[in-house]
Amino acid sequence: MTLEQFVPFVPEIALAVAALAVLLAGIPMGRKAPRALALLSVAAMAVSAILVVLYATPSAGPEVILGGMLSVDGFGVFFKLLFLLAGAITLLMGVGYVVRAGYGYGEFASLVLFATVGMMVMASGANLASLYVGLELMALSVYILVGYFKLEVKSNEGAVKYFVLGALSSAILLYGISLVYGGLGTLELGAIRDALAAGSPSGRVVGLGIVLVSFGMLFKVAAVPFHVWTPDAYEGAPTPITAFISVAPKAAAFAMFLRLFLGAFRPAIGQWHGVLWVAAAATMIYGNLAALTQDNVKRMLAYSSIAHAGYALLGIVAANAMGAWSLLLYMLIYTFMNLGAFGFVALLESRGYAGELVTDYAGLAKRAPAAAAGMLILMLALAGIPPTGGFMGKLYVFSAAVQAGYVWLVVIAVIMSAVSLYYYFRIVVQMYLHDGDGSELAALVRDRWLEIGIAACVVVVLILGVWPAPALGWAQAGLAALGF
Repeated sequence: MTLEQFVPFVPEIALAVAALAVLLAGIPMGRKAPRALALLSVAAMAVSAILVVLYATPSAGPEVILGGMLSVDGFGVFFKLLFLLAGAITLLMGVGYVVRAGYGYGEFASLVLFATVGMMVMASGANLASLYVGLELMALSVYILVGYFKLEVKSNEGAVKYFVLGALSSAILLYGISLVYGGLGTLELGAIRDALAAGSPSGRVVGLGIVLVSFGMLFKVAAVPFHVWTPDAYEGAPTPITAFISVAPKAAAFAMFLRLFLGAFRPAIGQWHGVLWVAAAATMIYGNLAALTQDNVKRMLAYSSIAHAGYALLGIVAANAMGAWSLLLYMLIYTFMNLGAFGFVALLESRGYAGELVTDYAGLAKRAPAAAAGMLILMLALAGIPPTGGFMGKLYVFSAAVQAGYVWLVVIAVIMSAVSLYYYFRIVVQMYLHDGDGSELAALVRDRWLEIGIAACVVVVLILGVWPAPALGWAQAGLAALGF
């Protein structure tokens, strides 16, 4: 390897250095000057994004660097910029929230930066080893972030459950990787695909390994039956972190999912396709039905997140080019929908945690009409109602599944989308049709940074609903990495 091969990896190196700098700067500062640390962290994200465009964008076709560990391609660029954007919005949302809770901001920001580095490695991994290393760097950072409010019982409980189940899923994933390596003698994704296409003599061993890898990945995207950590982790985590883990790590897991199952493992589709079909159906059904009974908004959005993982899995089950690019587009739209929705949860202060109960939103349309209108748009988007980006995301991913012949799976998805209208509109009804008890109403926080992040999410969701073409073309540009 030459030093020139490290040039496309400069964005990750720069962001890791910035994460260390923010961590060290935050130790003596404690709770002082959080805005300065926030600006430094967001600036690091912006610089890394510029470096991605300058150095990590392929000049021709996909290129493998660092001894076959990482791939330089449009697919990686798409997800890296998405992670950086989600991380920057999270950092802005967390400034006032973390300080009001009485915790230091430096460690919070550095962990978000480290998690983003791990996700960027996952997006460009060309080897099972590099993918796993990126996954673990992201996961360890997120485990700590979930338990960041160390004096809160719910935060500790969510972190412990997430860590224990996450460690189990990582062990299953690692065992699956070892079986694939034992059967094929390689960890490089391109070599794995060639060996599977040629017909491996250790077919049963490799097939078991692929199934175990699928189980590990289903946990990372919070799909049924590997979803049990999600409600407690989402409820216990600081709300900006709940927003972050609901979108960025999930998008990173789907990026890894795509590289593995529509890339390396595609010749062995018969060994994993049935597992993902069942998981997609079960995830859509359970996520939506479980959300119906939730009075806690964070838990409701947690089950909603599970349901959306089921919708996104349709793109992988379709196993065609449209399924791949529609999943990329879906992740982009979903990122803004969920970040904005959880941002509104953090904007409402109530006893203990922020805006947890559905009744906390009673009369919001009278108290803050602009905030209520923004929340309405995001609820419509999550339900898949036009003219929002949520409608366009579901339209394309459902169309990909129909194109591949999975009509009944799409029928389930459409029915479950209709079911979701009930729990999303419970919040809308509270905002516009109920006044609530004045003594029990949650106060609306005045947080400029948080409001800017939410407003950006609402605007992007509306733009993608009426003009998705640029984002669609951007998603399609990354398909060469998957062999389409």
